[in-house]
Amino acid sequence: MKHALVIDDNAPNLKVLAQLLARQGLKVTTIADSRTVATQLDSLEPFDVVFLDLEMPGVDGYAVKDLIRAHSSAPRIIACTVHVSEISAVKQLGFDGFIGKPLDLERFPDQLARILNGEAVWERV
Repeated sequence: MKHALVIDDNAPNLKVLAQLLARQGLKVTTIADSRTVATQLDSLEPFDVVFLDLEMPGVDGYAVKDLIRAHSSAPRIIACTVHVSEISAVKQLGFDGFIGKPLDLERFPDQLARILNGEAVWERV
C-alpha cells in the first residue's frame, strides 16, 4: 500500500486531502504543524509521496521540502497550494509537482495516479 504524507496548517484542507487520498487506497499520515516535521521524520513509516502546503507559520513549505530531502531522497514532493503564481519557483527549487488549490475532485484521482507512476504533474487548477 502506498503511503502519503500531507503537511498543511489548515485543518479543513488537511482533512479533505487526507480523505481523497484514503479513497484512492493510500495510507495517509498528516502533520498540521510544520515546525514539528524535523522531529517527526525519524518516527514515520516510509512514505511514497508528500503533499506540502507552501505557506505555513514557523517553517514554510520550501524549508520543509529541504528537511524531507535531507532525510530521504525517495518520496515525490508535490506542492499543494492556493499560491498558483509560485509554480515557477516551485519547479526551480526541486519539487516534483504542483497542484493548485482548491483541488478539483474530478481530476484528482488522475493527478494522483500520474504522480504515483512517476510523472510530473504541474497543474494550477
